[in-house]
Amino acid sequence: MGGFFGITSKTDCMADVFFGTDYHSHLGTRRAGMAAWDREIGLQRKIHNIENAPFRTRFETIFDEMQGSSAIGCISDAEPQPLLIRSNHGTYAICIIGRINNADELIDQYLSFSGGHFDAKTGGEVNVVELLAALIDQKTSFAEGIRFAQKSISGTASILILEENGTIIAARDRLGRLPVTIGRREDGYAVSMESFAYEKLGFSFERELGPGEIVSVTPDAVTQLSPPGKEKRVCSFLWSYYGYPTSNYEGVNVEAMRYRNGAIMAQADRERGDFNIDYVGGVPDSGTPHAIGYANESGKHFARAFIKYTPTWSRSFMPPAQVDRDKIAKMKQIPVKELIKDKDLLFVDDSIVRGTQLRETVEFLYENGARSVHMRSACPPIMFGCKYLNFSRSTSEMELISRRVIMELEGEEGFAHLEEYADGNTERGKRLRESICERFQFASLDFQSLEGVIEAIGLPECELCTYCWNGKE
Repeated sequence: MGGFFGITSKTDCMADVFFGTDYHSHLGTRRAGMAAWDREIGLQRKIHNIENAPFRTRFETIFDEMQGSSAIGCISDAEPQPLLIRSNHGTYAICIIGRINNADELIDQYLSFSGGHFDAKTGGEVNVVELLAALIDQKTSFAEGIRFAQKSISGTASILILEENGTIIAARDRLGRLPVTIGRREDGYAVSMESFAYEKLGFSFERELGPGEIVSVTPDAVTQLSPPGKEKRVCSFLWSYYGYPTSNYEGVNVEAMRYRNGAIMAQADRERGDFNIDYVGGVPDSGTPHAIGYANESGKHFARAFIKYTPTWSRSFMPPAQVDRDKIAKMKQIPVKELIKDKDLLFVDDSIVRGTQLRETVEFLYENGARSVHMRSACPPIMFGCKYLNFSRSTSEMELISRRVIMELEGEEGFAHLEEYADGNTERGKRLRESICERFQFASLDFQSLEGVIEAIGLPECELCTYCWNGKE
C-alpha cells in the first residue's frame, strides 16, 4: 500500500508535513520520503529506507536539512519516492500510491518512440513513479498528462505533485479506489489520504476528491483542473482492514463501520443457534473493533485474552522477510492466562489471508489452556489476490488459504465454484469452513458475508470494489 500527505501554506510547514506523513506509517514499511519548496532554495527532497526503523526516527533531522512553505511526504511499500523530475513542465516532485500492472508494456512503448531512457535498478526494473512522470510529461499540461497516464495504466494511481512555485496538484485514481481528501486552515490547505492526519494539525475537512478528479492547490484556493468521473470503486478493505480507525472515507468512519460489521456477524450467529462462549476478543489490532461490535450485539463479555507487545515491534515496523514476520508476530503475543485457561473463546480477525499467523495464534491459545477457540473473519473468504493495490504481500493466489483448501477438496474444478465456497450456507461453503477448522483446530469458523460487509459500510455495492472476494471488477 502506501499513503501521502502534503501542505501548501503561507508559512513554514515542515513540522506539520512531518507529522502528517508519519500518521500514514501504518500503510507502508519499505520507503519514505519528503519534498519541500522554499522561495529562496527551491525544491528539495529526502528519501530513507524504513524497513529497519520507523519514519519518525529516519526523518527526525529533517528540520535541519529542509525548509519550505509547501511540502509533500510519502510512505511507500514499494518504490522510493517522491522523485524530483525536470521536464517540459519544469522541475517538480511527484509521488503516487497504487499499483501499475502494465509497467513493462508502457516502458517498452515509451522507449520505442521517445529516444529517452529510465534510471534502472538491478535486473532492469524501473521505478514506476518515474514511469508515471514520463507519461504525464508527454502532454502539455499536468492535468492533460495525468488524465493520459490514468487512461494508460492498468491498475491504480493517486498522484501528488509539488511544483517549483509551491503549488500542489492532487489527483485521485481514476475509479476512486483510494481516498484523497482536502483540509483547510487559515494559512493554507492540506491534501491527505487519511483525513485524521490533517485534522490533528488544526485543519478542518474541506472536501473529498471524486474518482479521477484533479485539483490545483495553493495557500489561497483549491481549483478544479479536471472534474470527477461518474464511475466509482472504493476499496472495501479500507474499512475492513488497513484504514486507520479515526479516518472517514466517503463520509463513513472506519471504527464505526467495524462495530456495525461485528454486530452483523453476531446477528448471523444468533440465527444459527447459540453456543457457549466465555469471552469475545479481537485478534489485535484491527480485529478488535469488529469484536467489540460482536460482543455488544451478542451480549457476550468482551475480553483481551492476549496483548500485543508493541513498544519495540510496532505494526508499521516489521521485517520484510515473511519467516521473520511470523516469528516476530508470535513473540509479540503476551497471554493473560486468567482469561484463557479453561475458557471457551471466540475471536474475530479482520480477515483470513494465508492463515500462517492465525494458526500460531490458535496454537498459542491452546498452549495457555483454552478449552475451545471459535474464529470469525470480518470479511468473506479471500479468493483473489488484489491487482489494484499493494495491500497484500501475496505473490500467487495459491498462497491464499481459501484457494489452497479448495484445491485440496476439489482440484482446479473447484475454482469454477468460488461463489458457492464463499457462501457458508452451501455444501461447498460448509466443506471449506470445516476443512479450515480441522487444519487450525477451530471449534467453529465463519466468515462475514459480502452482503454483511456492504451493509456495514453503508454505500451502494456498485460504488465498492469487492474484487478480492468475488473477482468482480
